[in-house]
Amino acid sequence: MNKLDIATPTRTKELLNKYGFSFKKSLGQNFLIDANVIRNIIHSSGIDKTSGVIEIGPGMGSLTEQLAKYSKKVLAFEIDQRLLPVLDDSLSDYDNVTIINEDILKADVKHYVETHLSDCGEIFVVANLPYYITTPILMGLLEQQLNIKSYVVMMQKEVGERLTAKPSTKSYGSLSIAIQYYTDVERVMIVPKGVFMPPPNVDSLVVKLTILPTPRVTVEDEALYFKLTRGAFVQRRKTILNNYMSLIKDSKLHKEEIIAWLEASNVAPTRRGESLSLEEYAQLANSMKNFPNLVI
Repeated sequence: MNKLDIATPTRTKELLNKYGFSFKKSLGQNFLIDANVIRNIIHSSGIDKTSGVIEIGPGMGSLTEQLAKYSKKVLAFEIDQRLLPVLDDSLSDYDNVTIINEDILKADVKHYVETHLSDCGEIFVVANLPYYITTPILMGLLEQQLNIKSYVVMMQKEVGERLTAKPSTKSYGSLSIAIQYYTDVERVMIVPKGVFMPPPNVDSLVVKLTILPTPRVTVEDEALYFKLTRGAFVQRRKTILNNYMSLIKDSKLHKEEIIAWLEASNVAPTRRGESLSLEEYAQLANSMKNFPNLVI
């Protein structure tokens, strides 16, 4: 790292002033100004000079710059058109970075990966995610089943804790289940709010998601599995029976059958959704076909 790196208060302020840039709260813009944090993110990602890296929300390029140094190519998605000239300037020394001015939630990521990263080895996602759309970004990418080895991503600490949560804990929910269905999750580091410009209201957490070769549990109908996991947490304090009574069509007519289905799956109707493991939700999804009157 050297004094000219973007991830310093001085260099970031210099770029802000040069381009008269003002932060948009609606885009969750908080730029990293700590080189040590970026060094730790790069190290934990496992990227090397053969790697292709996808970044979401490069901002002024503080993380992008280091990704460009340590990987073969970087493909960065930036929604804010005002940042394009800034990035063009700050990353002018790197010819292995492609900036796509599109919303990552709407972009054809697979197409861009095939177009720009086809000559790379393994593909990684390394990013400081916009806090307000962290979950849709992660789930959108995971559900596309792109050929990505792992994700090292920073997010609001509370959201990161939900990703890593175990059953019967306060943070465990349908997001925990969905992420753990596709990946092995580990905490990398807590990042204090003071290392951002402007500082967010909360601390952040960097997590690493390593894609599993096959999903953690075997289900015959993925869409049903995720409907059941989401439905179990609509009202956390309610029992699984009461939540599924709200989920299943004409449930009052089929209450006894719902109870029979739960019991056949070895799930007591009095349990709460947060107490069930991924395996138990898989059992519920796979056994539902034996109860044809139960329709979601």
